[in-house]
Amino acid sequence: MERTYAEDAKVFKAFCDENRLQILEMLRSGEKCACKLLENLNIGQSTLSHHMKILLDSGIVKSRIEGKWTHYSINEEGTVYAKELLNTLTTTNITNEV
Repeated sequence: MERTYAEDAKVFKAFCDENRLQILEMLRSGEKCACKLLENLNIGQSTLSHHMKILLDSGIVKSRIEGKWTHYSINEEGTVYAKELLNTLTTTNITNEV
C-alpha cells in the first residue's frame, strides 16, 4: 500500500509542537502511562489527549490500555518510516555529469 502526502504530513506534524517533542523525549526511556506524562507537562488531560492523537496518527507512538490508563511508547516501525521519509525527501536526484 502506498502512502499519500496527507499521511506523510502527519509524520512531520508530530514533530511540530514543543509539547509533542517533550512527550517524545520522555518516551525515549520507555513506556509511560498518561498519568506520568501529565505529571511532567504543564497541560491538562484533554490537551494531552489531543497531542497523543497526533502522535498516534503519525505512527511514531503506539498505545495500549491497562485498566483505566493508556500507556504510550515509541513505535520502532514508525520511527524507521519517519527517518526514511525525511531522508527520501531531502536527498536530491541530481547527478553531476561532466
